[in-house]
Amino acid sequence: MWRPWSKSPSSSFSCSSFKDIQTLFLDEPTATTNKPKPSIFHRVTLANSLLRAWSTHHKLTHSLSPPTAGDPRAAQPHPPASVPDSEQRVVVYFTSLRVVRTTFEDCKTVRSILRGFRVALDERDVSMDSGFLTELRKVTGRKTGLTLPRVFINGRYVGGAEEVRWLHENGELRKLLEGLPAADSHFRACHVCDDHRFILCGECSGARKVYAEKGGFKTCTACNESGLIRCISCTC
Repeated sequence: MWRPWSKSPSSSFSCSSFKDIQTLFLDEPTATTNKPKPSIFHRVTLANSLLRAWSTHHKLTHSLSPPTAGDPRAAQPHPPASVPDSEQRVVVYFTSLRVVRTTFEDCKTVRSILRGFRVALDERDVSMDSGFLTELRKVTGRKTGLTLPRVFINGRYVGGAEEVRWLHENGELRKLLEGLPAADSHFRACHVCDDHRFILCGECSGARKVYAEKGGFKTCTACNESGLIRCISCTC
């Protein structure tokens, strides 16, 4: 005789339908992590930080507009401090040497652009006077890795060749130069130094030595290491 069928007391499994069984074999859905999109507050904070980097206690004749897409100023580090004797004029640190072709061409292009506006332009050739290079290093706080040219408008750093070209093409450079005094000496080539911005020292005639009755020959203190002085006819 077969024993009567009875439910096992240890079995606690129950299923209401075959559909529930199929769900047991399905893979668990993977949790998707959505990257949070930058909020409008984050974008405003970033824009304000860029504006603060360009703010200065020296006012420009025209305030710089906020960097936009494609503006090389947005990638610049904190700009250097103001240079001496640069108020109400444009100061350009450049080199007239042709050792590095790209650097020479950049310097030539920037000087040509700035001369076209016919404003007071102070061109400081670091290859003619090492004092300008020392001055630039002190202003930027860097002893190596300096690139030329470097442009300052009304005492405030603007940028190099890329920044000046961008400002010129977008009409911002003209706004920055508004109000600066004009310079007739830059309308034509200087008849004294032929646009070299330096002439021979009148004290030592470029020899770097002067004779004194007491002590004999001494080093001339009126000129630089090359026996040159700045041309007073065409410099600001």
